Amino acid sequence: MTQQDPSTKPRREVGKTSDPAYRAAASRRSTGRTQDIDRHVGARVRERRIMLGLTQQQLADLIGVTYQQAHKYERGINRVSAGRLYEIAQVLSVPIGYFFDGLDGQGTRVVSPRERMCLELARNFAQIPNERHQEALSQLARVLAAD
Repeated sequence: MTQQDPSTKPRREVGKTSDPAYRAAASRRSTGRTQDIDRHVGARVRERRIMLGLTQQQLADLIGVTYQQAHKYERGINRVSAGRLYEIAQVLSVPIGYFFDGLDGQGTRVVSPRERMCLELARNFAQIPNERHQEALSQLARVLAAD
C-alpha cells in the first residue's frame, strides 16, 4: 500500500460537472418554454403520422432511427435536430413550419372530438388494403357530404 505525501494537497477533480459555469449553463439549456416547444413539435409529428396511417415503427424506419427514438421525439422527451426535422417533414410530406403551427396560442391545443374522429378515420382508411374498397368509401363520403 502506498502512502500519500502529507505535503501535497488532494487534487480537486477537474471536469465539466465540477465547473459551476457549466452547471449554470446546463440548467438554463432546457427551460420550460423550450420543453413546451419540443412537446408541441412532437405532438405535431404524431398527429401527422397518424393522419397518414403510419406506425411509430414505420416512421422510425423511414427516418433511420429506432422505434424508441421516434417515440421520444413524439413525446418531446428528446429534442429533434434541424436535420432530423427536415427528414421527418420530407417523409410526412409537410413543410417544416407545419410542426410549429399553433405555437403562438396560449397553452396546449385541445383536440376536439371531431378532430380525433377525423384522425381515426384517416388512420383506418389508410389501413384498408384493397384500393377498390378505399375508392368506394371515398365515393360514399362524397355522397354523404353532398346531402
